[in-house]
Amino acid sequence: MPQRIPLILASASPRRRQLLTEAGYVFEVDPSGIDEPEPAGPMDVRIYVAELAWRKAFEVGARHPNGLILAADTSCAVAGEILNKPIDREDAERMIRLQEGRNTDVVTGLVLYRPDRGEWVAALETSVVHFRHLTDAERTDHLDSKRWEGKAGAYGVQDQDRYIEVVSGSWSNVVGLPMERLASLLKDHPGLA
Repeated sequence: MPQRIPLILASASPRRRQLLTEAGYVFEVDPSGIDEPEPAGPMDVRIYVAELAWRKAFEVGARHPNGLILAADTSCAVAGEILNKPIDREDAERMIRLQEGRNTDVVTGLVLYRPDRGEWVAALETSVVHFRHLTDAERTDHLDSKRWEGKAGAYGVQDQDRYIEVVSGSWSNVVGLPMERLASLLKDHPGLA
């Protein structure tokens, strides 16, 4: 029986690691070291996350030519603006205020890449989150909690915040890795694994 090739997660995200572990995947972690610059101007969030996911997969694939590289990038978009990880508290507050009372698209670019064969498959997953209006006290509490750190859009649905609701799409996608789509890609492309 042929040995399965190692699954390599090209991410340092503890949330992605947790989702994969809870789903029973066996994997190694090797975060990519690529720069993730903010878009220089208006850009489709789908193109943005797809390009970053592919760059992560390619960079990690160079170090693991015999592995199956799993790379993902997640960003939020509201009112035509891409919201990545906030750089500081002021940026987090700007993002929160922009999203209040609105629906936010959470989009993940997902890539599975076999460097030894030059084969890959990619997908985009979109979920919609509704962000209710916050009181000044709620906003301050969220900012003081620092739960926004390292999270696209300055929040994490996994934090059980009462003001965020996933109104459509995958919950795990909002966390950062669409597990249903990943399972579907692996099932539909068994030759990759």
